[in-house]
Amino acid sequence: MKSAQEAIFPNTIQDSPVVLTSELRKIYRTGFWMNQKVISLKSCSLQVQRGETFGLLGQNGAGKTTLLKLLLGIIRPTSGRGLLLGKPLGDRQTKQRIGYLPENAYLYDFLTGWEFLVGSANLFQIPPNIQRQRIPQLLDLVGLSKFDARKKQMRRYSKGMLQRVAMAQTLINDPDLIFLDEPMSGLDPMGRYQMREIILNLKQQGKTIFFNSHVLNEVELICDRIAILNKGELICSGNVTQLLGTKNTYRVKGQGGNWETLQEWIPNLASLSDGCWQGELQGEIYDFIASLRLMGGYLISLNAYRLSLEDFFMQKIQGKM
Repeated sequence: MKSAQEAIFPNTIQDSPVVLTSELRKIYRTGFWMNQKVISLKSCSLQVQRGETFGLLGQNGAGKTTLLKLLLGIIRPTSGRGLLLGKPLGDRQTKQRIGYLPENAYLYDFLTGWEFLVGSANLFQIPPNIQRQRIPQLLDLVGLSKFDARKKQMRRYSKGMLQRVAMAQTLINDPDLIFLDEPMSGLDPMGRYQMREIILNLKQQGKTIFFNSHVLNEVELICDRIAILNKGELICSGNVTQLLGTKNTYRVKGQGGNWETLQEWIPNLASLSDGCWQGELQGEIYDFIASLRLMGGYLISLNAYRLSLEDFFMQKIQGKM
């Protein structure tokens, strides 16, 4: 008898992805007569492998949270299909193996952190003896073991402490697959550092992590692969190192030469008020210098740099790549 994966995706390999979608699409109906359509997600197909840290990037309103809700079974797709841990989206047993940290987690102000985690553990029917072992371990992992979580009510927690206790709740069932929606949101630099260390710790444990974020420098440090959503469309997906490349890019500034020929070398060529020009070189540096000499121009400055994830993201969103 065929498994759910073989029935839905007959051509997938034996070592199946943890997250697998094909042409996932979501349309909302709005207006007084519900006759207006808003396409929140367009034909999204992606894969996330076991043990991978996968970052989903996009501007506000790009469709990141919609995709996350579809994967979690909170909403249903208009069309398309998908699997989580080899089971169809929304499968109840699969949800026992998933951890989810929403962007704005609702926490109970008058409960202590310990009480909140006990309540979460009871929802998963975790036996009391295991709770007594796991909760202290989780509080230590998220850096709250020194704050006496048994006594202090969460209304007295800082934003960073609330985010950390919410992360502990996300991990209470020892999930195989962890979804994080903007885990760095609202955190100060120290809070972001601490959250990054928690995620890297989970990565070392072999957990599969899928998270949405627009804090791109953190994504670049954490993720194995990324995907970029723009206006509901998946425009890019791949290994971070391969996407950014390993070659240096050069910022050049100079004077003189033929403007049209310079633009062939420097697509974003800009004229400066002092009669100079500058931009990012596309091509081999030594060939460009030789060409510049033939044009009667000369370099004033040359600076090598690596394309950052933020630069790559902006170029993709603006359609320059």
